Amino acid sequence: MRSLPASLLLGLTLGFASFASAQEAESNPVVVMETSLGTIAIELWPNRAPVSVENFLRYVDNEYFDGLIFHRVISGFMIQGGGFDADMVQKSTYDPIVNEARADVPNDRGTIAMARTSDINSATSQFFINHSDNDFLNHTAETMQGFGYAVFGAVIEGMDVVDAIAAVETHTHPRGFGDVPVEPVTILTATRR
Repeated sequence: MRSLPASLLLGLTLGFASFASAQEAESNPVVVMETSLGTIAIELWPNRAPVSVENFLRYVDNEYFDGLIFHRVISGFMIQGGGFDADMVQKSTYDPIVNEARADVPNDRGTIAMARTSDINSATSQFFINHSDNDFLNHTAETMQGFGYAVFGAVIEGMDVVDAIAAVETHTHPRGFGDVPVEPVTILTATRR
């Protein structure tokens, strides 16, 4: 039996890898957020952050995000939502999840990550979309300072909407919260595509 030429074998291998990547992308869940400034579609990555994806979809499927706002907006950094209504009243959440931050899944522009407090494993419903490459949020070590923020997907449509949200005027809310949009930017609905 003759062996296949190396170039043909390489072509078949690369073709299969491309097919596998395309299939993986097709099977990844996509969440569509209709906001008061436009539509954002986010592909989630269960193969890289399964707990974070499952947690996020639980909130989506229970219509938790509907009517909440992007309550913290810093142009050139990120837009954060998933916790407060327009009166800056925080909504109750499910239990916190484990932090899945990984060095090979960076907080690059357009990625979505879990927001948290200084407690590494405190993420619940709040998320942020990176407006820039935020290397300082990446996982670098298994320490309090180096753990980072878990990225679990990326914007695939509507980055112009993210840019528009990042550009809104912000102020310090009377309840003491900073970087809050003067005119609320509302998540009207968040649903699976």
